[in-house]
Amino acid sequence: MFFSKQGYIEVTGGRVWYGVAGADSPGTPLLTIHGGPGATHDYLEPLMELACERPVIYYDQLGGGNSDRPEDPSLWTIERFSLELAQLRSALHLEKLHILGQSWGTMLAVHYMLTKNNGGVKSLTLCSPYLSTPIWKEDQRRYIESLPPDISNSIINNEATGNFGSMEYLDAMNHFYRLHLCRMEPWPDCLNRTFSGMGFGVYNLMWGHSEFTITGSLKDKDLSGELAKLTVPVLYICGEFDEATPATTNIYHQMTPGSEIAVIAGASHMAHLERPREFFSALREFMKKSE
Repeated sequence: MFFSKQGYIEVTGGRVWYGVAGADSPGTPLLTIHGGPGATHDYLEPLMELACERPVIYYDQLGGGNSDRPEDPSLWTIERFSLELAQLRSALHLEKLHILGQSWGTMLAVHYMLTKNNGGVKSLTLCSPYLSTPIWKEDQRRYIESLPPDISNSIINNEATGNFGSMEYLDAMNHFYRLHLCRMEPWPDCLNRTFSGMGFGVYNLMWGHSEFTITGSLKDKDLSGELAKLTVPVLYICGEFDEATPATTNIYHQMTPGSEIAVIAGASHMAHLERPREFFSALREFMKKSE
C-alpha cells in the first residue's frame, strides 16, 4: 500500500502508527477506524480508492499492527482508545474530517463522538456496526443455531468446557467466519495481513476467543441507547449476511435521527472487500451530501 505520509504519534501508553494516502488531495479528509479490538488497518486498504478525492487516513490502534504493544492491561479500555483517537486527531491537525468506523471501530467512533470534543466532524459512517454487546451476542447465537448440528454443537460444547484451542472449535469458527465475516474465497491478502498482525492479547482481554464467544471486558457494553444524541449525519452500512445483521443495523438506524442505511446484497462483515462497487457508491454519495 502506498502512503504519501506516514509516521508515529505519541499517545497515552505508547506510540501509534499512522499512514495517509492522498495527502495532497483537495477534499475533506476521511479518518478510518479499524475493528478488533486489536486488529490492524490493513483490511481497510480498499478505501484508498478515495485518495484521489480526499486524504484517507489510517492508523493502527495501540496493541496491534505497526503500533507499540505494551503489556499493561490497564490500557485496554474504550476510554483510553477514545483518548488515543482524540490525540491522533490533534497531532494530525484534523480540524475538519469525515470519520468511518468498521465493526469495533463503530463502537469506538460513537464513544468518541459522545465523550470528546468532536467539532468539525462532517459525517460518521458506521460499517458493520457493533454498538451493543448483548445485541451482538444474541445475533451470533441465532447464526450458530442455523449452522449444521455438528458444527453448532462443537461450538456449544467447547464453549462449555473452555477448550478454545481444540480443532473442533477452530474448524467451527472458520466455518462461521466464511459465512458471516468474509465470504470471499480465498480471503484477500489485506485481510490475511490483518489477522497476521492482530494483537490477540487486546482482543482476548477486551472481547474473547472469537467473534461469537464473548468473555472480555466489553461483554456488557451497550451504546445503542445513546444513538439519539448523535448530531452529525450518520450512514449505516452492513452486508446481507453480516455478523452485524441487517435487522439490528436497521434498529440502530431507526434510533439515530436523520441517519441513512445501506444493506449490501451478497456481502457479509467485509462489504467493502466483497462488494466494493456498491459499497463505494453508497459512501461517496453520503459524504458528498454531508459536505
